[in-house]
Amino acid sequence: MIQLQGKRGLIMGVANDRSIAWGIAKAMADAGAELAFTYQGEAFGKRVAPLAVSVGSDTLIDVDVTDNDSMDLAFKTLKDKWGTIDFVVHAIAYSDKNELTGRFINTSRDNFCNSMTISCYSFIDVAKRASELMPEGGSLLTLTYGGSNRVTPNYNVMGVAKAALESSVRYLANDLGPQGIRVNAVSPGPMKTLAGAAIGGARKTFRHTEENAPMRSNATLEAVGGTAVYLASEAGAYTSGEIIRVDGGFHVLGMPQQDNL
Repeated sequence: MIQLQGKRGLIMGVANDRSIAWGIAKAMADAGAELAFTYQGEAFGKRVAPLAVSVGSDTLIDVDVTDNDSMDLAFKTLKDKWGTIDFVVHAIAYSDKNELTGRFINTSRDNFCNSMTISCYSFIDVAKRASELMPEGGSLLTLTYGGSNRVTPNYNVMGVAKAALESSVRYLANDLGPQGIRVNAVSPGPMKTLAGAAIGGARKTFRHTEENAPMRSNATLEAVGGTAVYLASEAGAYTSGEIIRVDGGFHVLGMPQQDNL
């Protein structure tokens, strides 16, 4: 088993115990990593606190990624506590759920800008701040989805934001590579999460991919978590700028399986 003993990192974006970020956090804790968590607002803090305790973490930081002062304080807290960090998991995205249904052309200017800021720019901002705490190198990881490069009904502005995020992964990988910092994204298929449920037709999408993926199954939290552990470990020391798909092979298909045509 790949180990993360002696490594410390920040998990951003846990909403509950079905979150992809939680699957990653659990796998990393099981591999020996010491974790800190962020949350936004009291309601999410109450959900995250018992999960953090269950993996031995006593560091929870309230962060608004759209506020510079909040971000400054978050990374200062990490610096004061640990001095350095080894990895960050960024699992933060947002769009008005009213615009995650119907036609993409109806995306509003305000929601477009807000979605891009939270879902894409926040990773760039996190990378800049986190890299200053990685003098010996490290790993930055974000989450994306196949709707970034293939039209997925109702995914709409999030598809554009994820496309920008994936491009950011490549540019950040190039910028930070000389510092020994790897930058990657994991792209799971549809999963039953709080965020996923906000997308129109989510249940149909989940069933379609499950029935047609080569492995006839959607990804599990454990599978995504294992991929993240690899990327944060020494085994992933030369993997950077990648979008690693954990979707049962669904991305290779040109059309549904014959029985489902």
